[in-house]
Amino acid sequence: MNAIGNTWLVIPTYNEADNVEPLVEAVLAQLPEQRTVLIVDDGSPDGTGEIADRIAAEREDVRVLHRKTKEGLGPAYVAGFREALANGAEVICQMDADFSHDPVDIPRLLAALEHADLALGSRYAPGGGIEQWGPLRRFISKGGSAYARALLGVSVKDLTGGFKAFRREVLERIEIGTIPSLGYAFQVETTYRAIRAGFRVVEVPILFHDRRVGESKMSGRIVIEAALRVPAMRWRND
Repeated sequence: MNAIGNTWLVIPTYNEADNVEPLVEAVLAQLPEQRTVLIVDDGSPDGTGEIADRIAAEREDVRVLHRKTKEGLGPAYVAGFREALANGAEVICQMDADFSHDPVDIPRLLAALEHADLALGSRYAPGGGIEQWGPLRRFISKGGSAYARALLGVSVKDLTGGFKAFRREVLERIEIGTIPSLGYAFQVETTYRAIRAGFRVVEVPILFHDRRVGESKMSGRIVIEAALRVPAMRWRND
């Protein structure tokens, strides 16, 4: 494997005004010297986009991509990935904006790419875990991963995880623009397509934290979409 090069971190935001500035500071401390943080804001009414613009005006390694409306996690990531690839990114990372993914784990994901094509921060791999979630949310999350794993016939334990680091050739090969998923099914589909394309996927155990401030974006609609999209992924690829 080649050494880690130009690294981009894509962070979608919607109403994360209290989190965006401290998160940018925290991730910049963990990323390699050749890095860009790309904030993809879906027209947040709470001023997240304006805060991100101010940060970007002060730092050359921070950029902002503004989208007019909230269209979902998947389209936001696709827009961010395309921007990163168009600007020469060799490694593209993704994470949530609410500190549920700990920035101190970024170097471990990047280190895993020395021997893999996609490194996935895993709550359910040995050594991983979740803090501050109730029984229902744990059941939905772990059950969703088990459901997807069984239907898709893969061994990845945390298919719904959203803390990842890709080598650019993975995103180029899996045709991200054709992924229709709007919510957390997008996380399942990117990993599944990478596996189907023959790339090596490794799970890096992480401790997942509940968000510090703000409201969760999880909804019943997202859960239903994921349940319906998973069998469609299998049919599309068989």
